[in-house]
Amino acid sequence: MRRLLALLLMAGVCGQLAAHEMKTALTKVLFNQRSGNIEVMHRFYVHDAEHGVKQLFDEGADLLNSEQTQHTFSRYVSEHFALTSLSGDAINLTLIGGQLEGRFFWVYQEAAMPTGLDGLRIKHNALQALWPAQVNTVNVEGRGEVKSLSFDNKTGWQQLSF
Repeated sequence: MRRLLALLLMAGVCGQLAAHEMKTALTKVLFNQRSGNIEVMHRFYVHDAEHGVKQLFDEGADLLNSEQTQHTFSRYVSEHFALTSLSGDAINLTLIGGQLEGRFFWVYQEAAMPTGLDGLRIKHNALQALWPAQVNTVNVEGRGEVKSLSFDNKTGWQQLSF
């Protein structure tokens, strides 16, 4: 019984360690026809975001309890994510804010949907200067089939057509 308990405990610890080492973020770019906006929702693991703000900004930063730290991280994410049209015209995203939700920290942005948009160029390099293994996945929804792009530390701008 002790051996089984020890194995279960080790499996749990290893699973938690692996989860903390994933270094991934997921972003949804949603073309919301009702609002007429492009809505961007970035999802980071709280563990990664918390360690990121401590290394990037201030060792005393507290993502869990400080609205200022949450705003600082949200602004950082918004500065490391960009959208343009296929011809290179910037789509100026407005930072709406960020929020804690369980084990995730969400950052929200939006922009008015440009007319005649037939695709996007996307850049997403948040946390990649800090952790070369960081992978940021972007799903684009609301313009036909869902399309996905993955960004690692060697990926610059990528594009997709609708």
